[in-house]
Amino acid sequence: MSSTKFDHKKTPLRFSCLVIIMMAVTLAMLGKALYMMTAERKFWLDVSERVKLDSTAITPTRGNILSCDGKLMASSLPEFEIFMDFKTLHDAGTDTLWRENIDAIATGLNNIFPERSAHDFKTYLEEGRAKQSRYWPIWPKRIDYNTLCDVRALPVFNIKSKYRSGFIFKEYNARKHPYGSLALRTIGDLFGKKDSAICGIELSFDRELRGIDGVKHRRKILNKYLDIIDTPPTDGLDVVTTIDVGIQDLAERALVQELKEPDVHGDVGVAIVMEVATGDIKAIVNMEKCGDGEYRERKNHAVSDLMEPGSVFKTASIMVALDDGVVDTTARVETAGGVWPMYGREMRDHNWRRGGYGMLTLPQTLMVSSNIGVSRIIDDHYRNCPEKYVEGIHRLGLADDLKLPIAGSSPAKIRMPKKDKRGKQYVNWSKTTLPWMSIGYETQVPPISTVTFYNAIANNGKMMRPRLVKAVTKDGEVIKEFPPVVMRSSICKSKTLGEIQTILEHVVSQGLGKRAGSPSFKVAGKTGTAQVAKGGGYKMGTVHYLLSFAGYFPADAPRYSCIVCIQKSGLPASGGGMSGKVFHDIAEGIMAQSLKMDVKDAHDENSILEPDVKSGNIIAADYVLTHLGYETRADWSGSYADGNPIWGHATRGNGHIALTRQAKTQANVMPDVTGMGARDAVFLIESRGVKTKLYGRGKVTQQSIAAGHTISKGMACILTLR
Repeated sequence: MSSTKFDHKKTPLRFSCLVIIMMAVTLAMLGKALYMMTAERKFWLDVSERVKLDSTAITPTRGNILSCDGKLMASSLPEFEIFMDFKTLHDAGTDTLWRENIDAIATGLNNIFPERSAHDFKTYLEEGRAKQSRYWPIWPKRIDYNTLCDVRALPVFNIKSKYRSGFIFKEYNARKHPYGSLALRTIGDLFGKKDSAICGIELSFDRELRGIDGVKHRRKILNKYLDIIDTPPTDGLDVVTTIDVGIQDLAERALVQELKEPDVHGDVGVAIVMEVATGDIKAIVNMEKCGDGEYRERKNHAVSDLMEPGSVFKTASIMVALDDGVVDTTARVETAGGVWPMYGREMRDHNWRRGGYGMLTLPQTLMVSSNIGVSRIIDDHYRNCPEKYVEGIHRLGLADDLKLPIAGSSPAKIRMPKKDKRGKQYVNWSKTTLPWMSIGYETQVPPISTVTFYNAIANNGKMMRPRLVKAVTKDGEVIKEFPPVVMRSSICKSKTLGEIQTILEHVVSQGLGKRAGSPSFKVAGKTGTAQVAKGGGYKMGTVHYLLSFAGYFPADAPRYSCIVCIQKSGLPASGGGMSGKVFHDIAEGIMAQSLKMDVKDAHDENSILEPDVKSGNIIAADYVLTHLGYETRADWSGSYADGNPIWGHATRGNGHIALTRQAKTQANVMPDVTGMGARDAVFLIESRGVKTKLYGRGKVTQQSIAAGHTISKGMACILTLR
């Protein structure tokens, strides 16, 4: 038998010792943990707070809103709020440095923000220091990046560590509109402080534009606080609209010019331009007179104004009668001397004081816009069954819900006759309802619905849904597309369509719509002049009018439809003469733009083409010229993608274009804007709180306040452009 040195008798003793040692260690650990959780709890919580800060949201960059050809109409650029943490300043021991430099700080802030004196800045900041405020606002408004850099260059603020300087800034994604107020109510805007959408496409596509918040926390590592990103933010998507900047600007200028005419003095003006084949809205203008006499976009009247449309509605009435076959274009109607009794009310034509029109053919009733002629035709054939007439109006698509991506939009309200339970009497209908409805009263139609109807006439009966958004994209890749939508393949019989198209051409060439016509191409359309009921009726004090012209061009090969509406008070009032004039200016402007030759067609291979470059934002000019293949020489560096403008001048040299940076002027000094385009000049001046007035087009040749002159908020500068 083999022997071993292992003593089995000692095994229990060894095991017991081991167990005792492990239990002692465990009890010691539990005791320590209990002590830390009770007696030392506050100490370790304080350490944790110093080492790690709670998670905070990372705001993503809001997506851009683009024009149909990719121009920025709304974009996000950083803006900042600036504060002082005087408690941190005190704890860091830099109070002495602050006291030594407070005068220089106050003077520097006054130079940057001249609205407040150096003395006021000093008093205000010392008040915050006395209170040991942790979040004392240095300036009550948001500032841009360049201004932030100016503030951070001041004494104390320029200490790199904010835990010693006490200087704090909070960043926001501010919404900027490169084209100013152009189509502002349709594009939309944000509440500045809340960064929340107010209206327009900004509101309708807020979810896509906003993006998704990220999450971060701060942790102290090696005595330094670092941002630890838990979840990165997802930037918002871009929205591509159908708006054409050139057409939008053209329509806005033409409308405002007419609204300001002495015999107009319009209260509200609307203009919509639609592409016939697709239904794309190329321009949508909503101008309203403000308290200072200027016109601005305050409400999207084009989609929300439910008003009696007036005579532009007569086209629909005649189409119903033609389509139902109750009349043809040879029909004649007596209008007598311009006054006709209708169930106890007098129907009047606009020329009733001059003897009226007498006997008219059906086409002539639209050409001269005879109230009596149209109402008699409709009343004669539909008085016993007005439902059939209203059904015909609905068949034309005028009452369709257009499902526009704009808050506040509403479909037309066109009343359907209803009878009582016995089926004998109408409960919402009188004998006068039908004749007055036929000429554009007793119903409510927004301008967008009217132009959609006329667009269908131009599109050979095919009714397209108005399209404001083409696509949602991410980094140029289409995420979601919104193709053109056909709402009705045909609004009427082909025979009816051909007849009404001919009549609408004659309205412009021979009738009351001559002011809307052009010697260069054919125009088709219809005028409208309607009294607007205010204060409960039509005869309360000054008479208010809705003046309209709706049509399309060129009539023989339609490309665009358009409606112009003007609301005004008092006479003179003429839909053809006033709204038609704006329609004419818009149509001729669009056709002139489309006739421009491509630059390649004018290029001489034996010569070097050097474009005429305006002064202004030269970083944008450099970006364009570089991509066109032109050599630029610049005394600065920067990237167009950064979004911050660099102001300067452009001069042509031998085979190159020199872009020279303009010396930065203080906020209270008038900059030199000569040679700049209107947009850059206005932006540069009005960002300093000075109002501008423009005369002419082209480059700025004169400025009423000379460069280098001290300016103050509220001043006005006149710019002459040639």
